[in-house]
Amino acid sequence: MRLMPRSFLWRTILMITVPLIVAQVIVANVFFGNHWQRVHSTLARTLAGEITTMMNFVDTDNTDALNAMARDVGINVSINQHLNRPKHNDNDAREMGHLASELSKRMNRHANIYMDKGKRLIFVDVPTNDGQIATFGTSLYRVYSTSTEVFIIWLCGSFLIVLILISPFIVLHTRSIRRIAKAANRFGRGLDAPGFKPSGSREIREAAIAMITMKERLNRYNRTRTDMLNAVSHDLKAPLTRMRLAVETGSATNDELIHDIDRMTEMVNGYLAFARGEMPEIEQSTELPAMLLRIARDAAPKKTIETSFPDAPAQFYARPMALARAFGNIIENAARYAKKKIKITEIDTADQVEVIIEDDGPGIPDDKKADALRPFVRLDNARGRDTGGTGLGLSIAQTAIENHGGQIFLENSDLGGLRVRVVLPM
Repeated sequence: MRLMPRSFLWRTILMITVPLIVAQVIVANVFFGNHWQRVHSTLARTLAGEITTMMNFVDTDNTDALNAMARDVGINVSINQHLNRPKHNDNDAREMGHLASELSKRMNRHANIYMDKGKRLIFVDVPTNDGQIATFGTSLYRVYSTSTEVFIIWLCGSFLIVLILISPFIVLHTRSIRRIAKAANRFGRGLDAPGFKPSGSREIREAAIAMITMKERLNRYNRTRTDMLNAVSHDLKAPLTRMRLAVETGSATNDELIHDIDRMTEMVNGYLAFARGEMPEIEQSTELPAMLLRIARDAAPKKTIETSFPDAPAQFYARPMALARAFGNIIENAARYAKKKIKITEIDTADQVEVIIEDDGPGIPDDKKADALRPFVRLDNARGRDTGGTGLGLSIAQTAIENHGGQIFLENSDLGGLRVRVVLPM
């Protein structure tokens, strides 16, 4: 038999209500149970003492003292020959148990206790020495306190109030999780979730944002694979056709064929590198200045390289080969288009490392920057027609940076060219 409910809603309600109920039961039984006993015992002893004293006045026929004490303590006293009482008294009732016990200890005669719950009164009948009945009437509250019962009722009421107040919050919390589940189900089937926005607590919103980011990456992955197939078909078909015609017509030269083969080899290597993605690599403590300077010197030996690094560069855990590949693509791209100068800057803060790579080349128009990060897109009009390439450099760099939890931004440089800003978390 399953005792724990399946739904998050009811599990949350149980997690809140069960400890609250247990705490209230312990408090009621341990503390207020003892308190109730002490209060009732004190009240019973006080009233029993007063009745015993007044019975002594009755036995000694001290009427004046009897009336004075009855008036002072608020007890109505009467002496009767006969009373029409119920067949059974209330000596054993829960409210009268302490009083009956105290009276039996203090007097050597049997006292009968009767309650009128409707009027909240009690009557104590005690036989006198001359065969009459002395009746002592007073308020029920003189011997029985209802404050503890009221408090227990309030405990139950407070539990209901807490349950009513927390229920809307739990329902909203659960609704946010349910909306994420529905959206994830639609995303998994390749559909969109119109109107879905992160909502709920911070943790739930973070989960929703992470899921949306994952969906965008999967969509980009699918688009990239489609673009890659189209690019392979388009880019390889042209040189193959040209080579075939050249061979069939006999107009091909070795240099032309070798040039086409080299061009096809470059494209195939680029496609394979992009399709493979990153190989598994263990994270290591990494410093960027030495890596960046080595890549810049290898990529642009004839360009002026200006650097600005911190005196004590930050160390953080990363996959150094993946980062070297990413920064290598960015710096090689800058070296390809720079006229004379490349500037590399590192800015460290408490929670991130920012690397800025700038060149003095032609730059990229603002409306083309988003396309520059797409795979297989070559902005020849903006960056020159004779640069070649497969359009994968910045896309591969973006994938590696995002796999480290970072971001890459394309901006305009003060040098006149492109400014690539990479932000990596510590």
